[in-house]
Amino acid sequence: MPIDPTKAIGAELPSQSFSWSSSDVLLYHLGIGAGSRPGDATDPAALRYTLDSDALTVLPSFGVVAPTFHVTEPPSLDLPGCDIDLASVLHGSQEIHVDGPIPTSGEAVVSTRIVEVWDKGKAAVIVQEGVATTASGDPLWTVRSSIFVRGEGGFGGERGPSTSLPVPDRAPDAVAAYDVTEQQALLYRLCGDRNPLHADPDFAAKAGFPKPILHGLCSYGIVLREATALLLDGDATRVAGFGARFAGIVFPGETISIEAWDETGQEAGKILVRATISSADPARDGAPVLADCYLEATGARSSGELARPLAPSEGATERSEEVR
Repeated sequence: MPIDPTKAIGAELPSQSFSWSSSDVLLYHLGIGAGSRPGDATDPAALRYTLDSDALTVLPSFGVVAPTFHVTEPPSLDLPGCDIDLASVLHGSQEIHVDGPIPTSGEAVVSTRIVEVWDKGKAAVIVQEGVATTASGDPLWTVRSSIFVRGEGGFGGERGPSTSLPVPDRAPDAVAAYDVTEQQALLYRLCGDRNPLHADPDFAAKAGFPKPILHGLCSYGIVLREATALLLDGDATRVAGFGARFAGIVFPGETISIEAWDETGQEAGKILVRATISSADPARDGAPVLADCYLEATGARSSGELARPLAPSEGATERSEEVR
């Protein structure tokens, strides 16, 4: 059996020790577009991401990539109870919750386990949760991600939820647009993801794309940075959590449109975000980038508690981004 939920659920992966420096943080911020707008070289708000000074702050999405920042090999899929092929895997969703501002440099250990396995019929969804702590055991952040494994469903497991987080039926409270640069993926791949899909035109063509596509986690960081600027005054230390479902691809040179709704005082208790493509090409205009996207500000929820993981919605399998 390719996936055995009795062996997978609750299984712990080997813990991983890692470290990061302010140079890693700066490179990550540049990779997700910080400092790229005219005037950013002297803008104090932009310099909080791009200058190694006492004002340097870390965008929490950095915690997602920090453990593998210096890795140059493809991601490992050696998961207990899961005999799966990387070519069949899509990155379904990603969440992070921080226990406080991430230091600009440090050392940590991440402990990861498989928390859920869902049978979607034609595919399986595997949910992993990782907790990063200091050497003394103090919690730093928690990440939760789902991967969608095509062709591995039908093993008789629970189907799991099909969750969604719709945006309000009103105009957004703030909007922004980010122009993805032609070299965005080439720069971001230096943050620990050398998948040739994002750099090699021949490899991308074999995968069915006209050219290399942007990393899903690069879009994830771009949208968080823009939403933080829109409704949190650009203060990354106010971000308590961020989650999204990968809903579509982005090509370098395209424009990502970000819409944000401040629902922190409402039942949702979050800033809700929608990210789509803005393009003169009718075939691409309005194409989804991130869906079911939310940002939690400091004080919105008790430390260490993650929202229920977002599952790929029915029919979303072909729109999800390649793993990592």
